[in-house]
Amino acid sequence: MKQWQLQEAKARMSELIKLSKTEAQEITIHGKPVAVVLSRQTYDSLTGQSQSLLDFMQQSPLAEFEDLEFERDKSSG
Repeated sequence: MKQWQLQEAKARMSELIKLSKTEAQEITIHGKPVAVVLSRQTYDSLTGQSQSLLDFMQQSPLAEFEDLEFERDKSSG
């Protein structure tokens, strides 16, 4: 992971963003790590936000069936 001083990160923001697509970029203040810049794809995979529930359900092979009914298991266990 490449480290950037805050001043340098601000001055070269475009480059920092481009590099974050392939590897996380660490930003430091007075030599201490304070932030990490990640690609959106990496962020989504880490937070599990790559797909909304609605998108997931619409992509289901069962989405085209309007009158689909499931039997419910009525056992107590």
